[in-house]
Amino acid sequence: MKFKNIIKENEVTDQSLYKSRRNFIKSASILTASTIIGSTTANAFEIGKHESTNKYTIKNEAITAKKYASSYNNFYEFATSKDAPAELAHTLKPEPWQVEITGHCKNTGVLDLDDIVKKQTLEERIYRFRCVEAWSMVIPWLGFRLSDLIKQLEPTSKAKYIYFETLKDTEQMPGQYRRTIPWPYREGLRMDEAMNELSFMAVGMYGEKLPNQNGAPLRLVVPWKYGFKNIKSIVKISFLEKQPVNSWNQIADDEYGFYANVNPEVDHPRWSQASERRIGAGFSLFNPRIDTLKFNGYGDYVADMYKGMDLRKYF
Repeated sequence: MKFKNIIKENEVTDQSLYKSRRNFIKSASILTASTIIGSTTANAFEIGKHESTNKYTIKNEAITAKKYASSYNNFYEFATSKDAPAELAHTLKPEPWQVEITGHCKNTGVLDLDDIVKKQTLEERIYRFRCVEAWSMVIPWLGFRLSDLIKQLEPTSKAKYIYFETLKDTEQMPGQYRRTIPWPYREGLRMDEAMNELSFMAVGMYGEKLPNQNGAPLRLVVPWKYGFKNIKSIVKISFLEKQPVNSWNQIADDEYGFYANVNPEVDHPRWSQASERRIGAGFSLFNPRIDTLKFNGYGDYVADMYKGMDLRKYF
């Protein structure tokens, strides 16, 4: 898969951070639209015409080093420990990849991911990532707006929710032999959430394709919600009239709500959500836990969607 029309990283990243990271462009330079960025991967990312997206950059927060973001993962389809998915996910075959589109929309069918991506304008979004387990990262994702894909699929007025499903294949994902989750993994959003400008479909991170353990080749990124909402390795998208089942809510609805909005005022039954541990920042006195922000700091973009809702009940 060859990605085109990617918004330049230095359009969205503080210049000091931009100069100090991304090993894959150490010896390369970004010149003009249609210039290929030097890359250690076989398939390079091609820069295309773009507009700035500075508004999504995280200011005054260090980007998590790639070595942490690619080795500290929850991906139960491979293992229940954090470090094992990076070692075990080589069994996943992310190319070729297809996504089934069903439900209340005009353009149903089975689509090749390559064909989906070709119709998108790819950009980089630097987002906070907050796990329900009270750890966090700051990650540069590559991808496209979920709303752009939804518009192309043309949902009908009956579509009130969008549903996602992860690949179910025990040969590729041997962790599915264990019954930790009723496979396949399932997630969903309300349509207004899905259409929000922050909702993002990621196909890469740190300027490269998504590693298998991070949800290759296609995952959801909704930065104001806890990480378990960010479903990985998506093979099905469906437009539904009623609220869909999401996996962790199905397993323990008193611990994991459907909305899963980051909220320091609503604790998990077994731990506080008031603060978080930033992965890669160490554990010294100079790197204490940091306060968790409501909606993970994205309230200006999303709070209006939940006006009038009891966020303790609809957590």
